[in-house]
Amino acid sequence: MSVLTEEYTLSNGVKIPKIGFGTWLVDDDKVVEPVKDAINAGYRHIDTAQAYENEHGVGEGIRNSGVAREDIFVTTKLAAEIKNYDEAVEAINQSLERMGVDYIDMMIIHSPQPWSDFKKGEHYFEGNLAAWRAMEEAYNDGKIRAIGVSNFDQEDVENILENGTVKPMVNQVLAHVSNTPFNLIEYCQKNDILVEAYSPVAHGEILNNQEIKDMAEKYNTSAAQLSIRYCLQLGLLPLPKSENPDHIRSNADLDFEISAEDLNKLKQMDRIKDYGDSSGFPVFEQDQD
Repeated sequence: MSVLTEEYTLSNGVKIPKIGFGTWLVDDDKVVEPVKDAINAGYRHIDTAQAYENEHGVGEGIRNSGVAREDIFVTTKLAAEIKNYDEAVEAINQSLERMGVDYIDMMIIHSPQPWSDFKKGEHYFEGNLAAWRAMEEAYNDGKIRAIGVSNFDQEDVENILENGTVKPMVNQVLAHVSNTPFNLIEYCQKNDILVEAYSPVAHGEILNNQEIKDMAEKYNTSAAQLSIRYCLQLGLLPLPKSENPDHIRSNADLDFEISAEDLNKLKQMDRIKDYGDSSGFPVFEQDQD
């Protein structure tokens, strides 16, 4: 059975496909085809964000995919800079409009801090609660089927759990071989919050790692497939991205099992020090302990 047909169940009972298709850094006018290719390859979970500025194209790709809207799970993210209720309400409605959908399957706060302040010490607790209240209302009104967060550390998640009325269903974080926030994952899983792993192939940098390539060979698979499978075996939901139809397909060809011994090796692998061209993005600049 393909992993593309498998699902996790969120804390509110909503089912979410176990692997998602990421669209970060794909322009609005170029994203339609990759989204259609992914859906055509069997993906039923598409991930976008207001910050990607491609929600319109993603909506178009879903509409033109030939697959019924209710069979596709689409996630978008509230811009990290929005830390007040009124702007959040407006932004949620804009996402619905841009994507041309009646409802969004999941919406998450993109980051606890605006990107210019990412992990610099300020938590924006009040602002996140204000944005969360707008999302709770949209959730209760049926505009969104599930709500969650992204890049939230434990204290950011605690703020929502202690002060919100709906608990986050997911936390989407940077997680890949050599950089896996195990303590945060354990905390979220204990609280019935599904952890999604973005950049499961470290924005491509993992593909240059000889140790991972050697292990992949042993399983007769690629470094990318091994890395995505690693996330699944930790109970995470990986979000690989590619614009290449062959890679889109192969990223979901994961019907092999990493042995406990190898999984342990992958868990302890030396951290990637350099994300190449991507090192300038805030999420790749920080330690994820």
